[in-house]
Amino acid sequence: MKYLIIDDEHMAHKIIMEYCEMLSHMKLQKNCYNALEAMEYLNTNQVDLIFLDINMPKLKGFEFLKTLSAPPKVIVTTAYSEFAIESYELNVVDYLLKPFSFERFLKAVNKVMGLNTNTISTNSQEIDTTTKRIFLRQNKSYIQLEVDTILFIEASGNYTKIESKNESITIREKISDVLESLPSDNFVQVHKSFAVALKHIKRIEGNKIHIQDHVIPIGKLYKTNLLKILN
Repeated sequence: MKYLIIDDEHMAHKIIMEYCEMLSHMKLQKNCYNALEAMEYLNTNQVDLIFLDINMPKLKGFEFLKTLSAPPKVIVTTAYSEFAIESYELNVVDYLLKPFSFERFLKAVNKVMGLNTNTISTNSQEIDTTTKRIFLRQNKSYIQLEVDTILFIEASGNYTKIESKNESITIREKISDVLESLPSDNFVQVHKSFAVALKHIKRIEGNKIHIQDHVIPIGKLYKTNLLKILN
């Protein structure tokens, strides 16, 4: 994923670059220290993601964003919390308050990856060419996982187990936070402790969902919504 940093603080560039170096799919295109420099670069180049500061000299971050006719995905990185509502009106993917941790940064990048879809046209048909992936922290390592391989998610207190076709991963994160990183149209919560990938449902019998060799319970409060989605 090609990214651009727009920030007037050198330390902000350093932190974002260090975080991105921990993720193999991230590729820096340019460091811009004001919005005018970024505008010039984007006139002849394309990126997938912009890390954008708000309070910059010459041209403010949001004013710059309003000048773009087809902006890439944007993650705001700022020390000011009062502009959060305005940022979402501009379709910003996430709003990071400085100083932010790597875990919070990773969650924002995972949101972008979940939204990122590139298509090509062949014989009037559009083909999805992007394999969506997320990074999950397990102990002191970060595991890259293809979203399409996830079968279901199971909560256990402050931990969540992600069961995929190839492996089972347990992370110290709430199920609600994990679901935020996944495409909402592909996953549905069917129980207070379970969410499933709709595409992998084999059959539903009574209050049970069968996915491969796994049986997942359906909670009473979730059944109506599940049936509504399936119908």
